[in-house]
Amino acid sequence: MKRKSIMTFLTVGTVLALTGCGVKAPDAPTETTTAATTAEAAVEDTATDDVAEVEEPAGDVITFVMAEVNPPDTIVGMTDTKFKEEVEARSKGTIKIDLQASGVLGAEKDVLDNMMGGGGTVDISRISAFSLTPYGAEKSKLLSLPYTFVSRDHYWNFATSDLANEFLSEPADNKLGVRGIFYGEEGFRHFFTKDEITDISSFSGMKLRVSEDPVMEGLAKGLGASPTVIPFTDLYSSLQTGVVDGAEQPIANYKSNAFPEVAPYMILDGHTIGATEIIITDEAWNELTEEQQQIIVEAGKAAQDYNREISAQKENEVLEELKKDGVNIIEVSDLTPWQDAVKSVIDENIKGQEDLYKKITDMQ
Repeated sequence: MKRKSIMTFLTVGTVLALTGCGVKAPDAPTETTTAATTAEAAVEDTATDDVAEVEEPAGDVITFVMAEVNPPDTIVGMTDTKFKEEVEARSKGTIKIDLQASGVLGAEKDVLDNMMGGGGTVDISRISAFSLTPYGAEKSKLLSLPYTFVSRDHYWNFATSDLANEFLSEPADNKLGVRGIFYGEEGFRHFFTKDEITDISSFSGMKLRVSEDPVMEGLAKGLGASPTVIPFTDLYSSLQTGVVDGAEQPIANYKSNAFPEVAPYMILDGHTIGATEIIITDEAWNELTEEQQQIIVEAGKAAQDYNREISAQKENEVLEELKKDGVNIIEVSDLTPWQDAVKSVIDENIKGQEDLYKKITDMQ
């Protein structure tokens, strides 16, 4: 059903509906909440620099709810905000994005289950590209394989290519109920732990939090660790109580979610780049006219360019802040042992897609 006009009870109704289903907002430290609130204003200023002022709506207004598991001050949160502003400006206010950040609509799996199951609560979401793998998006799996992308430029060579469009359309082609709009990234992902680590041998027997993904589980096992599937929204408390010993995230997300408080050791192994994707449900997409669909696509391109512009800078700034705050940052001088440890994970997960995987690796 088409959503006309902005209903002030939308967000409240959404949260109440999710609460009834057992999904709740994560418990976050006061520092994180304060930082996210402060950053939200800053992000709004930054994301709207190049966006024209939104005019009075020229017609009926459609409002889409957008989910984000991370706070607004992260790379992905800022990219989401840029996308929201671009959509609203380009549509002259006839398409509104109700952006719900910091995991208030649940973990990525909760959101994806809702979107693909026709729950109707979430229309758009920023996800990790590999999150689609358990739902049957085999191509997306290739983007999360360890040490596939050797640099940011390598990743962006892919993300802006015709091949990327083929990957974005895979969920719709497979009738999963969603479709990709654009790719982004949030920096390379690194491991962080509660206790001191020095090199790859430190992971032996360690309980590492991973998402429900065969590649990530295989990566943890390859390092000699025990993969433990835990929702992202529960990760802080799980580290705090010792349910897990460590996890992995991009640098900016590590800081914004206050993980240094409970896991102050980070080793810069850069096992995979944090490839992200904005998706929309087929139901929401089909509510739009062809002209409005084109607006969504063009807004996505603008947000993608913005993401590429800020990602490296933001990551470097946060890394320096972490060092000043006393976080133990461990450099990796030789990735060879790491690459050797996960070779079988790569070989297993490219079966049947060897040629496609080679196209990606050749883009460096």
